[in-house]
Amino acid sequence: MEVRDAYGVPDEDEAFRAFINDEPYDYRTWFHDWYTFVADLTARGVSVSRVRVISVPHSVYQRWSLVIAALNVEAGEDVRYIPRHLAGEVPADDYWLLDNEAVAFNLSDKNGRGIGKSAVTTDPVIVGQCLRIKERLWGMSAPYAEYAQ
Repeated sequence: MEVRDAYGVPDEDEAFRAFINDEPYDYRTWFHDWYTFVADLTARGVSVSRVRVISVPHSVYQRWSLVIAALNVEAGEDVRYIPRHLAGEVPADDYWLLDNEAVAFNLSDKNGRGIGKSAVTTDPVIVGQCLRIKERLWGMSAPYAEYAQ
């Protein structure tokens, strides 16, 4: 579940700067580790998916994210989009559901820059709430190929 219109991930700085400056960039090489990770998981039958709740008009970061999401999808990830104004209530924080048994919340500083850590819980109430939100938004969201057009 991704709910922010921009992220401050240090590993993305160079690639994002190239996008902003309309410079050529080898996204495939830059994205290789995640691509391989997802491709290996999905080849074993593991589902990898995400819902992105985004504002319209798109932020510069979200426009860039749409460009690189093609690699996520090519690797086997199911990426879906829903405009914020159609989503209703959404959580304040991003999270990953892991086998519907645990939730890992992405942590960031006061400026929204990721700090490279997550808070993980297996509390069934929290997991259940996150799962219900994901299922509601999943049913309303558009697959990448459809949304990107």
